[in-house]
Amino acid sequence: MARRRRGGGGDSRKPTTSEHQSPPQAGKKPQQNREKEKEKAKEKEKEKKTEDYNDADHHGSNLKKFKRDKKNWSCIDSCCWFIGSVCSIWWFLLFLYNAMPASFPQYVTTAITGIVPDPPGVKLQKEGLKAKHPVVFVPGIVTGGLELWEGHPCMDGLFRKRLWGGTFGELYKRPLCWVEHMSLDNETGLDPPGIRIRPVSGLVAADYFAAGYFVWAVLIANLASIGYEEKNMYMAAYDWRLSFQNTEVRDQTLSRMKSNIELMVATSGEKVVVIPHSMGTLYFLHFMKWAEAPPPLGGGGGAKWCAKHIKAVMNIGGPLLGLPKIVAGLFSAEAKDIAVARAVAPGVLDKDIFGFQTLQHAMRMTRSWDSTMSLIPKGGDTIWGTLDSAPEHGHDCNTLKVKPNDTQPSQNKKGNFHSSEVNYGRIISFGKEFAALHSSKIDRVDFKGTEKGYHFANTTCRDAWNEYHDMGVPGVEAVLDYKVFTANSILDLLQYVAPRMMKRGGAHYSYGIAENLNDKKYQHYKYWSNPLETKLPNAPEMEIFSMYGVGLATERAYIYKFSPSADQCYIPFQIDTSADGGTQQSCLKSGVFSVDGDETVPTLSAGFMCAKGWRGKTRFNPSGIKTYVREYDHAPPATLLEGRGTQSGAHVDIMGNFALIEDVIRVAAGASGKELGGDRNDFEMNEKPVACEIAQKIVYCCEENERKRKKQRVFVWMGLF
Repeated sequence: MARRRRGGGGDSRKPTTSEHQSPPQAGKKPQQNREKEKEKAKEKEKEKKTEDYNDADHHGSNLKKFKRDKKNWSCIDSCCWFIGSVCSIWWFLLFLYNAMPASFPQYVTTAITGIVPDPPGVKLQKEGLKAKHPVVFVPGIVTGGLELWEGHPCMDGLFRKRLWGGTFGELYKRPLCWVEHMSLDNETGLDPPGIRIRPVSGLVAADYFAAGYFVWAVLIANLASIGYEEKNMYMAAYDWRLSFQNTEVRDQTLSRMKSNIELMVATSGEKVVVIPHSMGTLYFLHFMKWAEAPPPLGGGGGAKWCAKHIKAVMNIGGPLLGLPKIVAGLFSAEAKDIAVARAVAPGVLDKDIFGFQTLQHAMRMTRSWDSTMSLIPKGGDTIWGTLDSAPEHGHDCNTLKVKPNDTQPSQNKKGNFHSSEVNYGRIISFGKEFAALHSSKIDRVDFKGTEKGYHFANTTCRDAWNEYHDMGVPGVEAVLDYKVFTANSILDLLQYVAPRMMKRGGAHYSYGIAENLNDKKYQHYKYWSNPLETKLPNAPEMEIFSMYGVGLATERAYIYKFSPSADQCYIPFQIDTSADGGTQQSCLKSGVFSVDGDETVPTLSAGFMCAKGWRGKTRFNPSGIKTYVREYDHAPPATLLEGRGTQSGAHVDIMGNFALIEDVIRVAAGASGKELGGDRNDFEMNEKPVACEIAQKIVYCCEENERKRKKQRVFVWMGLF
């Protein structure tokens, strides 16, 4: 077999070199290979450039797409991003807060504000004070929670949910249904058919009015520091919408309060200390008479019941003689704040975002609350002033009081009055000019006998019913022609514009001054909440305190205007917010004259009875119960960390006033008013509390009137103080 030669064979595809090949052929093939390699390199380079170009083009398209997507970023995306960021930051801060030492927040607070004093409860606990006398809290108007027990279909699913107090969520969700359920029957003053709303029970009934807004919570916490707990603290919750006597008729609230007080006294062996706030002072005054009165009108406790069971009554911000502010509320559903808001945003309160007439519905609702009529000013012109004189005449209306340790000049001392011609006795004036004119220059036409314009059933105003629709143009003009109204004529005015309301109110309340308290008519419950028409209990060892704030501008009188409208359901009278005194020191701002008080209750109403009417043995206080006036000058919070202030004198915020809380705790622990130091006035430039000065002016005015009329018995009651 023949061997194949290396590199030989015609079937070989791989080119080879051979010594038999000629030199020219051997040199030509490598050159061709090199050219082919160059061509391949060029092709690869071209392919690479193409790939790079394609990559760049793809990147550009992505960039364009990103920009296009960015342009399509919606508002929802932004909101989601924002919410997500806020939540993330919030959770991060919450994590840090929980991770930090417990003492760190207090360290930061101390670094900013300095050393914070101990709360009164902690301070007095360190002094060795212990819980002694059981404590009874009596809340005021609007501060107590109310819950639903029965309602119409629009309130389905809300059984035992709060309609008043808490979040007020149902007011925003279903306003008309809420107003319907919160209103009482216009004839009976009790529940409308198919509706039952009842007060929340327990300490939670009025510890907070809304989330974060304390009422009794701070005082309760401080009392707990010296040993108090629920067994020796009792919240006498009641339905503050009802008349005082009707709380017993419907809910037996007065009987429950009497039984709880008797139980606390029996189990502790000590008398109770009662702490009413605001309208609760009038409610408890009614209760003391009810507890001793015989059945069926009273609780049958006998003449010594209060003496056996009550150590002290510590009234906080009590409107014992009524409120001018409630007159504006009943007359036009306004007060200063609402009137100013109405001026800033006209029409908002007349027809607001809920789509209904807010003030008309507010008037319809509040005029059905019989409790509001307990706050109408008592004592008439004798207490509140005539057309040309009033106890507060000449007040300095600059409410910035100078503290004793200030170095500023003392031009604003309480009692050093410089204000000019302000006639506070004119609680309502139609027009700024009539608020200042002497009474002899005012031509008034009596409105009481004027016939009203409409004599048919109200149909167009059924949903937002108010009695102004029934008055018509003649009735409105008759009110305008009278021009100015004092405390006496205010009763006639309300009787004229709201006869159904006043008919119910007249069955439960009285507003005069008794001439003879031994008259049997004063045994009726309608007189029991008026301190000028009833006697205090025969309890000489009992003590009564009037504790209230001063140094804040408080509503006292109003300038009104006629406000015509094409709407038949409108309220024809409004506070004239354009009326202004023209200077910073003026008492007149936005149609409202102000005096000294706690922003809600004038000092006259809060302090007069303890300063004069009940002081010593008077015919209103035959057993000589000791009375004390405790005034707390308002000081705003020093920093935001102080919250609503520990030295506040405002009507509700005073419940967190450290000085007031300390006074309450000391009395609850056994101290007497004398041990507290008697009357209190922390504005040291005055020798006496403001209420004492006002009382002296009332006495002086009455004596002057008596001399002018040359009669021996014009104001006999004043001589018996």
